[in-house]
Amino acid sequence: METELKNVLTELEPQMVEIRREIHRNPELGFEEEETAALIGETLAEQGIETETGIAKTGLVALVGEEDSEGPVVGIRADMDALSLSEHCTTDYCSREKDKMHACGHDGHVAIALGTALAAERLSEYLPGQIKFIFQPAEEGPGGAEPMISEGVLQNPDVDCLLALHIWDKAEAGEIEIKKGPTFAAIDEFDLELRGASAHGACPHHGKDTVVIASEIIQKLQSLVSREVNPAAGSVISIGKILGGDRRNILAGSVEMEATVRALSEEVRDFLERRIEEIISGTCALNNIDYDLEYRRLYPPLINDKDLAELVRREAEKVDNVERVRVAEQPTMGGEDFAYFARELPAFMFWLGGQNPEKGITAPLHNPNFDFDESIMKSGAEVFLRSARKLMMDWQD
Repeated sequence: METELKNVLTELEPQMVEIRREIHRNPELGFEEEETAALIGETLAEQGIETETGIAKTGLVALVGEEDSEGPVVGIRADMDALSLSEHCTTDYCSREKDKMHACGHDGHVAIALGTALAAERLSEYLPGQIKFIFQPAEEGPGGAEPMISEGVLQNPDVDCLLALHIWDKAEAGEIEIKKGPTFAAIDEFDLELRGASAHGACPHHGKDTVVIASEIIQKLQSLVSREVNPAAGSVISIGKILGGDRRNILAGSVEMEATVRALSEEVRDFLERRIEEIISGTCALNNIDYDLEYRRLYPPLINDKDLAELVRREAEKVDNVERVRVAEQPTMGGEDFAYFARELPAFMFWLGGQNPEKGITAPLHNPNFDFDESIMKSGAEVFLRSARKLMMDWQD
């Protein structure tokens, strides 16, 4: 299969690049990926691959391989949505949509998965199992993985394990990073309104100064992370927005705060939520003011399967264009709704380096100047195919 695999992917590489650029030119936000889904369906249909559409509104699924195969069903997931961001670029594939941009590499994720599907169909005789391709909407929010799972995307046929990749701004083209165990953090957030009493700055004793009370809460929340949570457990509370007051000589009668809360385990996540509520309620009671707290749980932590991680590491090292496969020691405190899939079955996501300083490709994710070296897409597809086939071969053994 070695020669055939390389030849097929080399043949498909220009198509992957063009698909990526077409999606990049026409970015769509979460649950609005209708044109992207149509392009995926049309591309697969041209090679005789049927799709099931309308899953979680715009998601779709394709199955490659023999239906009567006794081998496993290996899932490959790609997210489709763009970000609310205005792109700054001079390429001919720059976004045509105002305030919409693929700044997180999802256009590349789709193109890689499509290239993998097209190659798998041509090489199906070498695959003793099936691959289910899951094209997911709304990873950036409000989250498309959970509704896809609820609508049965992991059944009919049942998926035995699931793979994904993320184009990575902290590694260069030719590099792959593997992380076992906790990989992405749980992401929660809260909105807080403090309601005190306004007063003239010359008579602060006549009011309830919510700015001072807010500062007291903020300090306690930072101490919560630094003094009540094991530093090795990984957690962070970030107060990103605070609004209060109208004039310099008038005490603020109310303050609004917005924050994110991140943790690498459900245990720490639960602890932080409980203690945040206790700190806020206790501080407000001590200062005799009212408050409104809205706490929202978003994504769970992503826990990468260790056995899958090791298998993908070994297969990635066989790819010619991959110069280095590194086992990462540290997780990221960013969030990833692939974590919902990892709750249901063995799952693994690897990081595919996309930067190339020689080509001026250095901007981070979620940046108006973000781009990636398109040569990595062929490598990503080869890692997917090699890993899927190895899983099938091991299953037979």
